[in-house]
Amino acid sequence: MSDTGRESFTDKASAAIKPDSQKSTTEHFGDKMKGHGDSMASTLQPNSEKSGTQKAGDAFSSNSNHNDQSLLDKAKNAVGMGDKH
Repeated sequence: MSDTGRESFTDKASAAIKPDSQKSTTEHFGDKMKGHGDSMASTLQPNSEKSGTQKAGDAFSSNSNHNDQSLLDKAKNAVGMGDKH
């Protein structure tokens, strides 16, 4: 089961299995938008907050971030507002 706010594993699998030649323009656009949204959610969510199944799903789809800091935390730290200066 995927984490809240993430694309479900069944949706990812369905999109990957169906050949592009059989997809409508709307399906292509939807797949692309969902993929970008899920990739962004993966990057924003620190690995330490991901469930085991989400970590495995991200690793399988090459969608994992390789740090424990979220982009928001990095931005805060960059301007001196975070925990690490």
